[in-house]
Amino acid sequence: MNRFLQIFRVKDLKKKILIVAGLLVAFRLLAAIPIPEVDASRLQAYFNSNQLLGFLNLFSGGGLSNLSIAMLGVGPYITATIIMQLLTIVFPKFKRLYYEEGARGQAKFNQYSRLLTVPLAMLQAYGFLTLLSSQNVIDRPNLFGMLVNVLVITTGSMIALWFGELISEQKIGNGISLIIIAGIVAGLPSYVGAALASYTPAALPVYFGFLIIAVLLVAGIVYLNEGERKVPIAYARRVRGMKMYGGVSSYLPLKVNQAGMIPLIFAISVLLFPQFFAQIISVVSTDLALKVNDIVNRFLSNQLFYGVIYFLLVFIFTYFYTSITFNSDEVAKNLQRSGGFIPGIRPGEATGRFFSSVLNKITFFGAVFLGLIAVLPLIVQKVTGIQVLSISGTALLIVVAVALETMRQINSQLTVREYDEIT
Repeated sequence: MNRFLQIFRVKDLKKKILIVAGLLVAFRLLAAIPIPEVDASRLQAYFNSNQLLGFLNLFSGGGLSNLSIAMLGVGPYITATIIMQLLTIVFPKFKRLYYEEGARGQAKFNQYSRLLTVPLAMLQAYGFLTLLSSQNVIDRPNLFGMLVNVLVITTGSMIALWFGELISEQKIGNGISLIIIAGIVAGLPSYVGAALASYTPAALPVYFGFLIIAVLLVAGIVYLNEGERKVPIAYARRVRGMKMYGGVSSYLPLKVNQAGMIPLIFAISVLLFPQFFAQIISVVSTDLALKVNDIVNRFLSNQLFYGVIYFLLVFIFTYFYTSITFNSDEVAKNLQRSGGFIPGIRPGEATGRFFSSVLNKITFFGAVFLGLIAVLPLIVQKVTGIQVLSISGTALLIVVAVALETMRQINSQLTVREYDEIT
């Protein structure tokens, strides 16, 4: 409690928190302004019947559910970042930029991601508007209206990205993640209200069990997010001039959930692709597009098949993305260059193979847990039989992970100030 009160005693830190809060409020206002000619009742009914779009609404910061001018939120930037990281596998230039050129290379890499966000936002805006108009959720605009809406939505997405970067500059958590969490928190009152409205005394044990599951899930997410395997690292002694370097021991933490929430985004993108594919081929053949839409709808209505496929996609993409973000051979080379080694393991290729082996073992548990988080709403609804009661494990994962990271950054700033006061 004293630590919490200390935040508001530090003038500079209090100012940063107020700036972050103001930017989040500004984004929520942006997400509340709908594009022209939107029927709210039809839109809400369609979102309630489509879990995939509900998931994307989560990553838009809550702006997609009312087709606001910020309906895409930071989604296009997340997609652009994923694409850029995938390009590091194909193009050596991007690989060197991301892994070897330090902070300057990272800044340039992020700039490329921002530039890629613009065409992706335009493409996603057109795709969503076309999809919703084909489902009679909105009236299809004419060419000029479509162009205006696409430009407005793209602008809203870039403003959301700008807000996120301004928040990150305050060093009070990650701005992109905080924008997403703002949408989750904003939707919490309506969710609680719907749950209370459907409450009956006979359902008390179900609601009580639901709360216990929610608490256990939060504890599990904290354990997963903080879980790591500490690999011991030793540094050889080296003499340079009159000074001796090295001779110390440290460790390299390998996180159980190295991929974060990205596998969930990958999986949902694959599941949504058939619907967008149907919109593309509708230009060539309307009958074929209707057949594809019919197949997709039948797939989504089969909860068991949908849940199994979703789980497997998340599991596979967890391994895939972990292999991208943690290059065992590069880590082994950098360790060898700095004079470090793992006791009992030869430097170089043997160290790289050791990292790969350890990472594959611990990633298995992270992949299984992420897969269970993905299908948790389906499991809870099936067990309870109450549609309102569904724990969004993805939302909880984001909230807990962002809360832990924000607390870590605030605590770091407080520690630095305490140290400065002592010295």
